[in-house]
Amino acid sequence: MAFVKLILEVPRSLFLANSIAVRRNVYSCARISETNVSDAVGKRRIIKGWVKALRNMKENVFIDVSDGSCSEHLQVVIPKSVKPSNLTYGSSISVEGDIAMGPNGRVELRAETISVVGECVVSDGYPFVPRKKYSQEYIRQYLHMRPRTNSFGSLLRIRDLATAAIGDHLRSRGFVGIHTPVLTSNDCEGAGEVFSVRPANEGLLKSMKKEGVSDEEAYFNTKVFLTVSGQLQLESVVRGLSKVFSFGPTFRAENSKSRLHLSEFYMIETEIAFTKNIEELAKEAELLLKSVTNYVFDKGASDLRIHGAPEPDWLHKTFDIISYDEAIKILEKNTDRLSLPLKYGESLSKEHELFLMHHTSGVPIFIVDFPKDSKPFYMKKASHDPTKAAAMDLLAPIVGELIGGSMREDNYDVLQSKLSSLTPNLDWYLELRKYGNVPSSGFGMGFERYLQTIMGIPNIKDTIPFPRWPHNCKF
Repeated sequence: MAFVKLILEVPRSLFLANSIAVRRNVYSCARISETNVSDAVGKRRIIKGWVKALRNMKENVFIDVSDGSCSEHLQVVIPKSVKPSNLTYGSSISVEGDIAMGPNGRVELRAETISVVGECVVSDGYPFVPRKKYSQEYIRQYLHMRPRTNSFGSLLRIRDLATAAIGDHLRSRGFVGIHTPVLTSNDCEGAGEVFSVRPANEGLLKSMKKEGVSDEEAYFNTKVFLTVSGQLQLESVVRGLSKVFSFGPTFRAENSKSRLHLSEFYMIETEIAFTKNIEELAKEAELLLKSVTNYVFDKGASDLRIHGAPEPDWLHKTFDIISYDEAIKILEKNTDRLSLPLKYGESLSKEHELFLMHHTSGVPIFIVDFPKDSKPFYMKKASHDPTKAAAMDLLAPIVGELIGGSMREDNYDVLQSKLSSLTPNLDWYLELRKYGNVPSSGFGMGFERYLQTIMGIPNIKDTIPFPRWPHNCKF
């Protein structure tokens, strides 16, 4: 009892001081992004990371260390007397010493103690060796290892920057972020490119199955798919919150291994109530693209340099809006430069889209007023031409179509007639037009295609940590 009383009588200030000291000791490791600055000179630091280069000199060993916090490495100078025998390229280390200014005017860490946390025997199957450049196709064979490469590490940091910028921009514009479901009973686009979902436990299915119900319907009482879009759910929420967005994974079951397609990718989708026309929606999409790109090039300049990505000229230009018919006329005048035939009323091919980008010298362009029969059921007819849909596509360099959107069909009777030919039960979607309905619109932007556009990355598989495509789903 006396012992307990003694503890309770310790002054609170002393207790807090000791607690702070313990926390500082626990978190004494510094990030290289914080250390690689002149303000750190003269301070003692512990650095933990991976060896990216190693040079043996007469009295010292020089190593470049990266911890993934930034694109720059930190040079560490190690006296040969304290160099661990198992220190190699690729090994993970913990090193402590003083930050100093090197003879070359760059910050360096002069090590006093160093330990190897994890050895790396390059000759024992490690796929990378120092001072050698690898193609993205080679690196892609080692998805679990490629975050250690400089180029992919920089991509992941840019991806994080863009993710934060998208949320910040949309919230500054009054949008509310919504978590739309990954599991859904609807195929939004109606193209049938969906992945079915059912439990793998056959015993569970058998215990839950009702008479006359298929195995696919046993768990949820309906067929369920991985979402191809959160749009329909956002249309429900926007009729209560006015401006909403979602940012999450979507899935498409397409047998395509092209440089622009993935089976799993991320989409930014917005919905806006009380929209007047498609031009208003186009302005919102243009603002998003420019705002996020400005932020990424401001905050991620060093990582973008690794990819040789200059700031796009189009950031300071207004995006033109042309009709589908005008786009067709441009393409018809250049059929001798196109390999694919052009047929009015059909969607533009990727070759056609990229030719239009060449025609505009790489400045993104909106195409509007598509033939209505080429667009999904939820798109509204254009007010000035009932044969056209009030829809828009934004074409961009590298990828062609980057953003797609439309005015949503808000007429109950018209939507009812469209839905009667579709098999999914969308009564709830129709009911949105029955009570306090408003005109609305929305657009979606593929996140990986956005990264391709601003970074000049040819293959979409190199913009996402773990790409999935037909015949490939590792990890």
